[in-house]
Amino acid sequence: MLRTLLVFLAGLLIGANLVYFATHRTKSHAQAAPASALTTSESMGTTAVATETISAPASTAPPAATPAPTATTTQAPTAAISSATPQDIGPTGLLLPVQGIRANQLVDTFSDARSEGRVHDAIDIMAPRDTPVLAASDGSVAKLFASERGGLTIYEFDPTSTWVYYYAHLDRYADGLAEKQSLRRGDVIGYVGSTGNASPDAPHLHFEVSRLGPEKNWWQAMPVNPYPLLGGKPH
Repeated sequence: MLRTLLVFLAGLLIGANLVYFATHRTKSHAQAAPASALTTSESMGTTAVATETISAPASTAPPAATPAPTATTTQAPTAAISSATPQDIGPTGLLLPVQGIRANQLVDTFSDARSEGRVHDAIDIMAPRDTPVLAASDGSVAKLFASERGGLTIYEFDPTSTWVYYYAHLDRYADGLAEKQSLRRGDVIGYVGSTGNASPDAPHLHFEVSRLGPEKNWWQAMPVNPYPLLGGKPH
């Protein structure tokens, strides 16, 4: 009898455990399902967001405009030009130094060849003998000189001692002309001739314009073409 009672009690205990286990397991699955679903939903949401981010269209904003040139770039040539002065290319306001001769009568002989491989570096202004030679600019007589080639010559410095004007082949000087004498533009300083190596049959004024160096040596000056400075036109 006791044994039967013990078996019955054991059966009740086993049955109760089975019921409890089954009930607890079902509840655990019911609670776990939403978490799983949420995880899946969140994962899908993350994937969707990521997909949108990747597939979002590129910006359609127009490219930045190329910046306009700076003032320095655009004004550089202007600045270079404005920095040039007349004294970089030749003196201005020169008077044609032979009385009665017009600019359209001049011939550009600046680059003509001369004996011994020389270049003329001057222009010859043809005129009758004894035609007055005029000071091309204000200045002063730097040197009166008689040379084998140039004959009777005059070197005139401008007022700033930047330019020297050379008059050659003179027949004679103006009366009273002397070194260091001040000159005014248009003063008569001599007369056309053919002294030196000029042909007696072709009297003319050999006229040079040259830029003086720091030492102010008239024999070392740098010649520039007088033809355009006197109003001569390119042919």
